[in-house]
Formats: sequence, structure tokens, C-alpha cells
Amino acid sequence: MRKRELIIYREFPEGRDRLLERIESIVSGYETGKMAREGADGAMIQSAGDFYGCIHELIAQAEIYGFYGNLWHCYLTHLLVTSENGYSRGCEMRGKMEGTINEAVLHDMAIFKEYFDYHFIPLCKKLQISGFRMAELYEGSSGESGVYNHRICECICSLAQELGRAGSPEEMKDILTAFYGKYGVGRFGLHKCFRIHKDAENRMHIEPIPRIAHVKLDDLVGYELQKKKLRENTDAFVAGRRANNCLLFGDAGTGKSSCIKAIANEYYDRGLRVIEVYKHQFRDLHDVIAQIRGRNYKFIIFMDDLSFEEFEVEYKYLKAVIEGGLEKKPENILIYATSNRRHLIRENYGDKTEDGRMSEIRQDMHTSDTVQEKLSLAYRFGVTIYFGTPDKRQFQGIVKALASRYEVEMPEEELLLQANQWELSHGGLSGRTAQQFMDYILGRPR
Repeated sequence: MRKRELIIYREFPEGRDRLLERIESIVSGYETGKMAREGADGAMIQSAGDFYGCIHELIAQAEIYGFYGNLWHCYLTHLLVTSENGYSRGCEMRGKMEGTINEAVLHDMAIFKEYFDYHFIPLCKKLQISGFRMAELYEGSSGESGVYNHRICECICSLAQELGRAGSPEEMKDILTAFYGKYGVGRFGLHKCFRIHKDAENRMHIEPIPRIAHVKLDDLVGYELQKKKLRENTDAFVAGRRANNCLLFGDAGTGKSSCIKAIANEYYDRGLRVIEVYKHQFRDLHDVIAQIRGRNYKFIIFMDDLSFEEFEVEYKYLKAVIEGGLEKKPENILIYATSNRRHLIRENYGDKTEDGRMSEIRQDMHTSDTVQEKLSLAYRFGVTIYFGTPDKRQFQGIVKALASRYEVEMPEEELLLQANQWELSHGGLSGRTAQQFMDYILGRPR
């Protein structure tokens, strides 16, 4: 095992290669005859304990990431699909790479083939270890984890099987190149949605959101014109055509946020990724954009429940990012926001004029300028989509559609009577109220 000889695949995120280094150290000790001292029964005490620790870590990672099968191969594959280097990023952008870098990658693949082909049986016999076999034929508990959803787990485990069957370093390289071209590399290649956070040293990171609701636009009952408008804009964006920033505004509980989750699910296979940013993080928007410009994905920066009080100035950072700064916004980035307010920023009567005269509530010589400054943020969203509260008939239609979807067996008259009683005491007419009522019905003992 020759990790130090790697050229391109030398660095891995978050120290994920420490386990590789530990196993390589144990194997090196075995092959050179410089293992830890023998116990009274002839077993290698320290090395055996270290190797059991490695088996423990392989199984722990399987539960964290949802891996199954040959956990050693899954671990190595995970290193390869999360290593963002010049080759993997280039394959993500352009498919097959040209030039000398291919020789360096082939050199690394020869080393990884040694890793994949290594037989641990002689080492286990020397250390008197019988537990490694379970790590080679591991049956996962669920296939879903706190880090990856089922689709990603299957993707990595299937790739591990392909790489394990590869007959040469060249074949391994071809398999990996095709994977990068289809799925990308690292966190952006594997995940749909992200959020940002700062670490203890105040460094900004974009981290994946492991799972989001598997909702699709067709799951949202009604609002056909709104969904059509959102689809058209998003279709144009992922196809590389001109598209607009989009504001979904209107009454609470009408499905605005659900629409964003839906497009994240529906457009993932076409290279769309969604990054959620909160209002207090707007100062970091330029750093976010710097990290995602030039990637072979389309990014929607999503701002949920966007609104500003009069004293808040964060909207100015957003205005500069959307349009108006010296730096051009990258073509692979759009901003989608939801809000209960059409104009996003609360106005007071001191911002308005009456019959062309200055308001007496607040004497501001430039009141109209103040109003325009606040309204200009909303104007920078080229597409605005209104989601209104359903009327009684529409609400009942949503309830009936949900009851059919969940196969609720109840006379329609009784169903609608209970739904009407529910909405009167639980927030009024809205799609959210209808869903909450259905959850109540489904949760009752039968």
C-alpha cells in the first residue's frame, strides 16, 4: 500500500483518509515483519487491537453513510467520489480530460487497484482475527442514513462493485471518469440541497442537507398556473437559456416553500442544486457565489419567508448580489425567494405621500426616494408568482384529493364536515391546513 505515492488523489475532505493511513500502517508492519510485540499466546497484541479498531470504524461508517457489501471497497469508493481535484472537477465540467494529467491519474488508479485487490486473509491469520469477513459481506440495517439518502447509498455501493470488478487501472479510470461526468464530484455531485454555516474560526462552509421531503409539483393540489410559470422559468435555467430570479409571494400555507422543494427533487438529474440562505447570512452571499461559480451545476440560492422590517438593512446586500454591483452574477446562479409580502420590506405611513404632498407623519425631503429604494428589491425579481388562499370549494377539493392519495376510507360528506370543523380552529383555509387535517385523520387509532 502506497498512499504517499499518490499524485492527484492526495487530499480528501474532513480527514476521511485517516482510516486508510491506519490500515496501511498495519499492513506495512505485517509485510515488513515490524509488527507490535507478541503476547503470551503468540498473538500480535497491539496490531490486533488496532485492526479491530479499523473494522469497527468501517462498520461505523457503514451505519453513518448507509453502505453495504464490501465495506473496504465502499470506503475506498467514497474517497474517490468525494475527492475534488483537478481531474475530478475537469471530468465534471467536460467529461474525458486531455493531456498529461491522465498519466498521473492512471498512476493513482494503479495504487487504488492494489487497495481494492488486497487480500486481508493472511494478515487476519497472523493477527488471529476472525471478524474482518463481516466487513466484506456486510448487510446494512436500512440503506438510508443521516448523511446520504437511499439513492446516494445505492450509487456509491454500485460504483464500489464496479471498481472492485475492474480488471485494470485503465478500466477503473474509465469507470470513475464516466461517474464524474454523470454525477459530478464531492458534495455538489451527491446532494440536492445545501445550507451554509460558519465554523469556530468564522470560516463559511456550504454543507449538504441529507434529506428533504420527496415532494413533486404534481403533489401540490391546484395552483396550476403558478406551477406552470415556475416550471417554465426553471426549465429555461437548467437548459442554459435566459431565466429570471423568482419571487413566490402570497398567503401562508399555500405551498410556496413546497414548490422549491419540489423543483429540487424534479430537476436534480438535470444538474440543479439548491442552497438555502437565511437573512442573517446575506453578508456571506459573495463568498457563497465565489464557491459555486464555474461548477458544472445550476444553483438556486433559496431564501424562505423573506421579509424585512424597516430598521433592517440586510436587503441592501441582497440587492447588490441580484443586480447592481460591479461584478456580474454568474450565469449558473439564480435567486428564488418566498414571502408573505409582495414588496418584501415593511413600509410605514411616513414613507408615503398623499395627493403629491409630503406626509405629516414623517418629514423626509426624499420620501419618494425612500419608497423606491425599498420597492426596488422586489422589482429585481423578474418573475413574481402569487399564491392566494383557496376559497371553500377549492379547500374541499384539496381535502378530497389528499384523501384519495392516502386512500382514506370515509364518506365524503363526513370527510368534508370534519375538514370544515378542523380549519375553523386550525388556521383557516389553506393547503397546509388541509394537510394537517389529513395527518390528523391518518394518525387516529383504527
